[in-house]
Amino acid sequence: MKNLKGPALFLAQFASDEAPFNSWDSITKWAADCGYKGVQVPSWDARLFDLDKAAGSKTYCDEFKGQALENGVEVTELSTHLQGQLVAVHPAYDDAFDGFADPSVRGNPKARQAWAVDQVMKAISASANMGIKNHASFSGALAWPYLYPWPQRPAGLVETAFDELAARWRPILDHADKNDVNVCYEIHPGEDLHDGVTFEMFLERVDNHPRCNMLYDPSHYVLQCLDYLDNIDIYKDRIKMFHVKDAEFNPTGRQGVYSGYQPWVDRAGRFRSLGDGQVDFVSIFSKMAANDFDGWAVVEWECCLKHPEDGAREGAQFVSEHIIRVTERAFDDFADGGTDDAANRKMLGID
Repeated sequence: MKNLKGPALFLAQFASDEAPFNSWDSITKWAADCGYKGVQVPSWDARLFDLDKAAGSKTYCDEFKGQALENGVEVTELSTHLQGQLVAVHPAYDDAFDGFADPSVRGNPKARQAWAVDQVMKAISASANMGIKNHASFSGALAWPYLYPWPQRPAGLVETAFDELAARWRPILDHADKNDVNVCYEIHPGEDLHDGVTFEMFLERVDNHPRCNMLYDPSHYVLQCLDYLDNIDIYKDRIKMFHVKDAEFNPTGRQGVYSGYQPWVDRAGRFRSLGDGQVDFVSIFSKMAANDFDGWAVVEWECCLKHPEDGAREGAQFVSEHIIRVTERAFDDFADGGTDDAANRKMLGID
């Protein structure tokens, strides 16, 4: 068995124009002060990170990591959640997602998609320059508007969408393979890869690509009423990253999974700060330890009620208390009487 690393913090929800969240130096000092040992970096946020420099300069990457270490934290992974989303966008979402892109390609879906692929490629190269093996992203979505089968979906619609999604990602996965980096898709509503079945549909189309992996986040499974503990055992060989995020699902006679278009605070399914929701993290951390997961336990803070800075500080302590320092010996070794093959055969009555 192996020990998880952590706690770490995904910085996307905290970066802002206000100190100490507006520079790499100050935000890493703040994260360390909260009790974190690592930080996950949103590659799109120029206040913290220069993706172009990182993709082309190992010196920049060494300096970037070095400053974090001086301030008390490691760089755990890079993220292209926003850019990955733009690798595949259904036209219904063109306007909604256009703000994720560089201004030069907004309003031009074809140019925006090419820009997004280039961004993810650069982030993979930057990960390699930093010696980081795992990279976080979204898959994007072409079939999402047709999630519910009404009106009846035409034969082949979903298959065509997944064929195209795989074709767009295959060159990225091959680039990741050349750089010894795993692409870890966060399995997430709004993406075509939103549960185990859809991940398998995609995995089959990329020929079980060794770099096609998962970012496990139980909060998204709670809101889908999916068995998030069984999911760990099913996909343990593909789970390479872990977001520690809590959630709750409280259906009523008025709303359930879809939650009636309500804002987050009024939804039956809500994200919560760690310890305030319903996720069984004791069992999750136990399964991670038993399955030899040795990656980072990364807090992704999202809560519709609690202040983010309170959630961050509480999250660091929460993860620290849940990480299991795995044992190096069996608990009943004290009763080991010692034996050999001959003794074993005698105990079994074998001549």
